[in-house]
Amino acid sequence: MSRRRLRLRLPGLRLLRRRLRQARWWLLDYLYAWIGQTRAFLSRARPADFRSGHKAPIVIIPGVYESWQFMRPLIQTLHGHGHPVHVVAALGRNRRSLADAAATVAAYLERENLTGVIIVAHSKGGLIGKQLMTTEDPDHRVSAMTAISAPFAGSRYARYWVVPSIRAFAPANVALHDLGLDHRVNDRIVSIYGVFDPHIPEGSELVGARNIRLHVGGHFRILGDPATVRAVLDTVTDATAPFTRITGPGTVRRVPDSRSR
Repeated sequence: MSRRRLRLRLPGLRLLRRRLRQARWWLLDYLYAWIGQTRAFLSRARPADFRSGHKAPIVIIPGVYESWQFMRPLIQTLHGHGHPVHVVAALGRNRRSLADAAATVAAYLERENLTGVIIVAHSKGGLIGKQLMTTEDPDHRVSAMTAISAPFAGSRYARYWVVPSIRAFAPANVALHDLGLDHRVNDRIVSIYGVFDPHIPEGSELVGARNIRLHVGGHFRILGDPATVRAVLDTVTDATAPFTRITGPGTVRRVPDSRSR
């Protein structure tokens, strides 16, 4: 094969490799989600199991159609590092509107008299956390949030769904659009996301926040990646000592691959 023909074929080969890699990530993502949902259904863990600890309190907000049990591996890690971890069981499988869900979490914070709270959220949970910080936290109980794969700019795929809880992620949704225009709390948010998210083609980068992009693909599988766990632990530690942060708001920190994918 001539060099000229080889040069013409290289872009096509690169595109094919990228598509194959994305297809693999997509498959592994749904496999992780299925295993996670099954594990959550079979789990006998109770919210009270994770409420002890001497460090800053953490409140977990999962994604849509996810119970708090879906994030149990990360909860166990955070609890193992000394944090009391709270879950809001009243959210159920998290199908409520952003406003209703944020009010539910706010009521929990007030009832438990929690202050200095760090939210750790996945997907829709990141939107609920931001809604809470902007409209439902007059006493400033929440100090920071780490959001994983949150659709801050929505997802163009959501408009094809008839289910209201999914259509709410459409970029044209009024509540989501208004939340996106409100930048008041963005500098207290860390957004962690991968290089490929099959559910959020717009990505999860948030203007004014601390953005961390990991070399992993998937919307669900990222929760179990060692690089994600390290990033969450680091950002939670940073949130308790904000003046020691090295990476400033609005920057994108790329974390190297932690294992073979």
